[in-house]
Amino acid sequence: MKHKVPSRGKQVKMLAVLTAVFCVGPIWIGTTGKAESGNKQFSRGKTVYVKYCAGCHGIEGRGDGYRILGADPVDLTSPSIKQTPDSALLKSIHEGKPNMPSWKLRLSEEDRRNVLAYIRTLGNKNGSEKRREK
Repeated sequence: MKHKVPSRGKQVKMLAVLTAVFCVGPIWIGTTGKAESGNKQFSRGKTVYVKYCAGCHGIEGRGDGYRILGADPVDLTSPSIKQTPDSALLKSIHEGKPNMPSWKLRLSEEDRRNVLAYIRTLGNKNGSEKRREK
């Protein structure tokens, strides 16, 4: 399968987003409070999310982060995302989307699964982890 090389403009925008995420993410880690779940997967997923995802998707996952790459980032709390199978979301995290970089070289499979476990808790009224059938 051939991969398209993004235009110079998109490369610059992607670099700007990644720079913002790496610079702002560590600050947000200290301001988000404690996870309500003692689950290690949840805690690690939250750390990964804040570091790599919150810059665009927003700290609460509502798609209200930076909009450097064009279209609005996906609202991870929306009903459509809640209904999306884990396999499809893991594929998006791994391969990326037109306005989202691929994380396959940055995140291990375990980190991708941990961040998905955390994403599944976003928008829940009590913030507790919900398990999904696979």
